[in-house]
Amino acid sequence: MLAALLSALRMLVELAGFFLLGQGCLYVLAGAGRASNPFYRLFSLLTQPVIRLTRALLPRLILDRHVPVVAFFLLFWLWIVLAYLRQSVLAAA
Repeated sequence: MLAALLSALRMLVELAGFFLLGQGCLYVLAGAGRASNPFYRLFSLLTQPVIRLTRALLPRLILDRHVPVVAFFLLFWLWIVLAYLRQSVLAAA
């Protein structure tokens, strides 16, 4: 049961990471017209909770334009930790 919960959490973290990655790719490809791109706006909507949470955790010294990058790396490390915890739970069973 706990392994399934950890797998579900890991899947959500992975999905959020892919959304951030897609948003970053569109940021580079769409350039100045990214605000009118519907896919970029969709990714912005989907990644907004993660970015807001990361902004709340970071000191104000960090610039707002760097927050999505920090959020991506935080999600990456959370994904690694959840994988380790899941393997530990499965090995103990």
